Amino acid sequence: MNVLLKNIGTLISGDIDKPVLTADSIYIEDGLIAEIGSALNKEADKTIDCQGATVSPGLFDTHCHVVLGDFTPRQSQLNFIESAHHGGVTSFISAGEVHLPGRPTDRAGTKALATLAYKSFQKVRPGGAKVLAGALILEKGLKEEDFKELAAEGLCLVGEVGLGSVKSPEDAAPMVAWAKKYGFKVMMHTGGTSIPGSSTVTADMVMAIDPDIVSHINGGPTAVSPDEIRKLVNSTSYWLELVHCGNNKAANIALEEAKKVGALHRFIIGNDAPSGTGVVSLGILRMITHVASLGGVEAPVAMCMATGNPAKTFGLNRGFIEKGREADLVVMDAPMGSYGRDAMSSMTEGDIPGISLVLVDGQITVNTSRNTPPVQRKPVIS
Repeated sequence: MNVLLKNIGTLISGDIDKPVLTADSIYIEDGLIAEIGSALNKEADKTIDCQGATVSPGLFDTHCHVVLGDFTPRQSQLNFIESAHHGGVTSFISAGEVHLPGRPTDRAGTKALATLAYKSFQKVRPGGAKVLAGALILEKGLKEEDFKELAAEGLCLVGEVGLGSVKSPEDAAPMVAWAKKYGFKVMMHTGGTSIPGSSTVTADMVMAIDPDIVSHINGGPTAVSPDEIRKLVNSTSYWLELVHCGNNKAANIALEEAKKVGALHRFIIGNDAPSGTGVVSLGILRMITHVASLGGVEAPVAMCMATGNPAKTFGLNRGFIEKGREADLVVMDAPMGSYGRDAMSSMTEGDIPGISLVLVDGQITVNTSRNTPPVQRKPVIS
C-alpha cells in the first residue's frame, strides 16, 4: 500500500543535529519512507491531510519490562503495551523479563527465558507496536559460548546488569565483554536498589563493568548523587537513559551537565515500567515534555532523544524521517485548551500533545488516541 501524508505543519526528523525538516509531505511505499518533500503530489492508496499538525518518527520506550504477550505480572494488567502505543510509542525495548513469576536463575533457564521472549515477540505486535525482547539477565554460570549461541538465534540485548545474580564488576565485566564480542547491547542498572534482589550501583561500578547504556541515570527510581551523574556524563561515552519512573531533579542535573559539554546526542528516553511506579501509558510523552518544559531543552531536540537517538543505540532502521526507513510515524498536535499553538510549543509549556494518528510500517494502527487529550487539528483521511 502507498500512503501520502501532506500539509504537515512541523516535521521532526529524529536527527538531533537537525531536528526539524523543511518539508511538508511524506510518501510511503510498502511500509518504507520513499520520498520526503514539499507539496508532494503522488498517487496513493491512502492520503492523510495532516491539517498543519506535527509529524514525528514513532517514539521509543528504551526501558520496558515486558514478559510474555501483552500482560504484566508486576501490576497484573492486560494490554499495557497496546495502551502505551496509544501514547505514540511504536518501539519497545526490553530491559529484562525480570518480572516473570518463578523466573529461572540457572544457566539454562535464563537463556531459555530470553530466547522465548525474543522469539514470541517476533511473531506478535500488541496493538501494532514492535517489541524487541529477550534481554538476557546475567546469572552466574553463563559462559562465552552461551552468548555466541544466543546471538546465532538473533538475540541482541543484555538486560540491566545487576538484576540477576551477577552484580560485581569482577563477575560482570567478563560477561559484558563476551556480550559485546557477539554484538549484544548491554544495559546496566544505575542508582539505588529498585526491587528486592537488585543492588545499588555507583558510577565507578558502571565504568568498571563497561556497558553500552547507563540505564536510568536519573534513578530507577533512586538516583546516584549529582556528582556521580556529572561523572557519567563527563567521563564516559555511554548512552545515558532518562526514565519517567525516576527522579526528575536528577534528570535536570544530567541535562544541565550535558548541555555544558555538548552531550545531548547521547541521551535516550525510557519509561521503566511496569514497575513499582505502575503502568504509565503516557510515560514517554510525559518525559519528553519534562525535558522540553523543565529541562531547558528545545522540544524538537527532546523528541529526537526518543526517536533517532535510540534508533542509533540499538541499530534499528526506524526513528528517522529518511528515505528507506521503516514508516513508523506519529501525527500529533497541541491538545484542545492548551496555551501552545502546536505540539512542540505545547510541550514547551508543559502540556503533553494530543495524538491523532499512529502508523507502523505505513499502516494506521491508532486512529485517535484514547489516552491523550483531543487535538486542535485532526487529520483528514481519504
